[in-house]
Amino acid sequence: MSFKEIKPSDINSSVFTDIGSKWMLISAQKPDGSINTMTASWGTMGVLWNKNIFVCFVRPQRFTHEFTEASDRISISFFGEEYHEALTVCGRKSGRDCDKIKLAGLTPFTTENGVGFNEAERIIYGKKIYVGKLDPKCFLSDDIEKHYNNDYHTVYICEIEKIEEKE
Repeated sequence: MSFKEIKPSDINSSVFTDIGSKWMLISAQKPDGSINTMTASWGTMGVLWNKNIFVCFVRPQRFTHEFTEASDRISISFFGEEYHEALTVCGRKSGRDCDKIKLAGLTPFTTENGVGFNEAERIIYGKKIYVGKLDPKCFLSDDIEKHYNNDYHTVYICEIEKIEEKE
């Protein structure tokens, strides 16, 4: 598949739809070359510290967490509706137990910017610029804690280095 590079301002879709409804894959590569990915429906994009950024969240028990911790780059990939079942597989299966990327029928590739997928409509590559743990003492709304069982997400703020869209 062929991709073209675009600027963040050229994204013509809603982050609320892309992340919250259509979902995305969060992917990273360890120094040994192994890759992993997971489906996510929580995240955001915007401007912080005068940089175009995306923010993604990974629970510590997820296999992908080992990869996001080991790499200085993370990518997020967005797919058409026809790949909803593939993203379901990537969300329900663990890379510890099987080759979920193959089971999902996806074709990964790696570049100096990170991990992408031939089937993706858009891939956003980022360099980590902040890593932290959500602190439940800082929750100001009573309905947040119900999402956790002492497994608070690691937060990754990544400066967008490159965006590719399918031609």
